Amino acid sequence: MALEKPPLSGRAQPHHHDPQSRRKLINRLARIEGHVHGIRSMIEQDQPCPDVLLQIAAVKGALDRVARLILDDHIRHCIRHAIETGNIEVELEELQRALDRFIG
Repeated sequence: MALEKPPLSGRAQPHHHDPQSRRKLINRLARIEGHVHGIRSMIEQDQPCPDVLLQIAAVKGALDRVARLILDDHIRHCIRHAIETGNIEVELEELQRALDRFIG
């Protein structure tokens, strides 16, 4: 099942990130994928619900840490670049919209 991608306004500038930071994020996400697969296996094997819930909490925490890294990187690089190029209002609007969806 594909995740829904929110439509972008197309007004924000393209984002280019440090390859090393990108690689670290991808590695973290790969580990999270492994944990999610493990949770599915736990359910298939009828593991105790509290154990499954603990693993779900661990995945949620790991995703929150990935989101924090992405936000930090966005502020350090993309927002700074938008300030330098005079495109800050558009970037802030896009960031606010993303945060509204993220926070719920």
